[in-house]
Amino acid sequence: MKKIHLKVIVPLVLVALCLAYSCKKNLLSQTPQGQLLPAQISNAAGVNGILIGAYSLLDGVGGIGGGSNASGSNWMFGSIAAGDAYKGSQPSDGGQDALPVGNFTANTSNVYVRDRYTLLFDGVARSNDVLRTIPLAKDLAASDAKTIAAEAKFLRGFYYLELRKMYGQVPYADETTTDYNLPNTAEIWPKIEADFKAAIADLPATQPQKGRANSWAAMAYLAKTYMFEHKYDDALPLFHQLISSGVTARGQKYALNPIFQTNFSPEGSQKNSAESVFAAQNSVNDGSNGQNGNAGDDLNFPYGGPGGCCGWFNPSQSLGNSFKTDVNGLPLFDTFDTVGQDVSNGATPWTGNVDPRLDITVGRPGIPFLDWGNPAPGWIRDPTDGVFNPRKNVYSQSEKGSNSDNTPGVWNNVQLTSNNINLMRYSDILLMAAEAEIEATTGGNPATALDDVNQVRTRAANPAGWVYKNSTYAPGTSTYTVNGTPADKYKVSPYPAGAFADKAYARKAIRFERKIELAMEGMRFFDLQRWDGTSVALPNGAATGDGSMAAEINAFFTYDVRINSQLQGAKFTKGVNEYYFIPQSQIDLSKSLAGGKGVLVQNKGY
Repeated sequence: MKKIHLKVIVPLVLVALCLAYSCKKNLLSQTPQGQLLPAQISNAAGVNGILIGAYSLLDGVGGIGGGSNASGSNWMFGSIAAGDAYKGSQPSDGGQDALPVGNFTANTSNVYVRDRYTLLFDGVARSNDVLRTIPLAKDLAASDAKTIAAEAKFLRGFYYLELRKMYGQVPYADETTTDYNLPNTAEIWPKIEADFKAAIADLPATQPQKGRANSWAAMAYLAKTYMFEHKYDDALPLFHQLISSGVTARGQKYALNPIFQTNFSPEGSQKNSAESVFAAQNSVNDGSNGQNGNAGDDLNFPYGGPGGCCGWFNPSQSLGNSFKTDVNGLPLFDTFDTVGQDVSNGATPWTGNVDPRLDITVGRPGIPFLDWGNPAPGWIRDPTDGVFNPRKNVYSQSEKGSNSDNTPGVWNNVQLTSNNINLMRYSDILLMAAEAEIEATTGGNPATALDDVNQVRTRAANPAGWVYKNSTYAPGTSTYTVNGTPADKYKVSPYPAGAFADKAYARKAIRFERKIELAMEGMRFFDLQRWDGTSVALPNGAATGDGSMAAEINAFFTYDVRINSQLQGAKFTKGVNEYYFIPQSQIDLSKSLAGGKGVLVQNKGY
């Protein structure tokens, strides 16, 4: 792979705005074409074009460093590295670059870690370019300038939140920055907060295009930022507002979709639903030659099955086991991993109850996979990949060619889908709100936390959203006809009244609910990080977390290595692996720009 040399922040010169901004993403229904010169940019159309370019990197594709390495779904960094899934494919396929990320054996030149870093800073740079260019656009109405500036600040806050939670301390640049060889020794949480607060103040509640951020999305991300900082007292009133009054960019009141599968449908009528707080927009067969499809997840299809390639991102055995439930329909928090009782695997597989979300999240033997039939054994590319296939990002057979790309000559066209990337769902808000109710020092209510969690569990218990055998799958409604037999012993129940009066039990229940509700969505690593406490401390300082993150991930390695030999040698080191490293190429560049005395500092332990 070609080595990339970049400044810490890559300032986008106006003459290069060209195709970097215009070739990808149609979420705002504008498709500027051709090379743009400074005079062409300094107007309302130019500012909007730059803004589209800033939005376009939300899915992690395009620009500098983008692609499967940097997908906005965080499938590698947020899911594989936390035990949701194995790398998949064959051991030699991506073994040099991808496997070490999940096993925590990567060196500081790893291309996955590098490319996500440069992609996110490209997003920061584009956001800053919007803010720089607004004053030059004399034909831009004041009201439009205010909204566009707020969107740019929201996007900058989003990209910096991703950088902060992944790399710890990173250099901070805003639209006034001119020297880009910046140190990374100052805490940037206050800067992220400020951007989201400004966006809340100046963004409208609704937007003319469904892919734009609104004031409620900004509030949701400010609340999430507070959760990383353990500012539960600040987050809680925001969650109360979001739950009582929050709406999508299209003006829909936030709500859970009655059918869980709806959240992962590529059908246009089901995307950007009442549960979609913010999403990276994708589309296919729109004249873009595949440029608008979800390319960041194009490896993550059953091998030779839907998509035809490539057998990456196989759900782990431990994740599958996490969906076991007891006779009352409640999770087995501490005993879900039991040798000889694996879900769908081994000589004596688990025969008890399971949460029905298992079969929306995981493709497993003998269970209908949308309308593709039961997964074929050949869908698993290598025996080290276990027995499960990824499912949340996969389209149904009847959608092939309509919700998958059919552009001739595009090598990965059948893996390019119109599936949006769920960056935040309303269920995420409910579960963070429940957590804040439990953790806040004032104003928290365990009964409200219980209700928030039970809303999510009650949706999972809806039989209309289950998988059925001998039934027809309807992609237009994301449901199976309920005239067959449930595909397994599905049982999921609300927690009983008063269950969350015990704070320790409530905390365990909420954290486990996030594990199964948001599985395979790139969340788990970062949840473990903030619960560990690492996210509130400077990574280059002496403070480290409580070790809970290391304990969970290492327990996963210990259990699943007997199934997946690619986990041999994997080890999460407390006080080091809670953050990824700063790419060595950036540190080297910082030194070269400062006469050998660079200002970038590597994270502790690397």
